[in-house]
Amino acid sequence: MALTVTKMTRVFQFNGIRLPDPNPEMTVDNVKALYSAQYPELTTAVVNGPEAVGDKLRYTFDRAIGSKG
Repeated sequence: MALTVTKMTRVFQFNGIRLPDPNPEMTVDNVKALYSAQYPELTTAVVNGPEAVGDKLRYTFDRAIGSKG
C-alpha cells in the first residue's frame, strides 16, 4: 500500500464569509492583517484552527466579545 501526500490548501472564514488564501507563503497573522483593511473587526479577532475539512485547512476568525468601558 503506497502513501500519497496531498498539500492541503488554507481557507479562512469570518462571520460566515469564506475568505480565500491570498498567498500560501503568508502567516495566518499576516492574512488576518491583510483582511483587516476590509473587515476592521479582524484587528481584535481571535484565530481558531486549523481544522481539517476534506482537503482544506480551515481557519476561523472569531470576533472578540467584550464590553466597553
